[in-house]
Amino acid sequence: MIKNLLPSVWRKNGNALRRGQDSPFLSLQREMNKLFSNFFEDFSPAAFSRFPDFGFEPSIDVWEDEKKINVRAELPGLDDKDIEVNLTPDMLTIRGEKKEQKEDQDDGYWYKEASYGSFQRSIPLPEGIDQQKVEAQFKNGVLNITLPRLEGSRTGKKITIKTS
Repeated sequence: MIKNLLPSVWRKNGNALRRGQDSPFLSLQREMNKLFSNFFEDFSPAAFSRFPDFGFEPSIDVWEDEKKINVRAELPGLDDKDIEVNLTPDMLTIRGEKKEQKEDQDDGYWYKEASYGSFQRSIPLPEGIDQQKVEAQFKNGVLNITLPRLEGSRTGKKITIKTS
């Protein structure tokens, strides 16, 4: 039984206490353990991922119609020179790096802050993209990429299913 594996706390009369409600100290210890566990969860690497010092992942929307595939990436705080877009026959890759330094000096204080972050997002593409006509525009922190399809690359055929 699992209770036999748990450590025991003994009373002065030799009887073992096994449940927290029998001893206020065991109950207090459990509450303190919960408190510290919850406190230190905030210091996990996943908790820091929202800060630019530890990298960031931009929001990307992808949608398509019969003639093209559209990609929109929100890249606030970046300039066009900080962004790299690469296209292969089966993948679109967007990379960027943000470097920001702030410095403020006045009488009696000196404030300096630096933040760095980089990202890479890869989007798998279907066959039939016209690589010669792909366009990318960057304005107000938003990158829009248009990937036109080749003529006739979106043709398909409905297949009927036979039952036996």
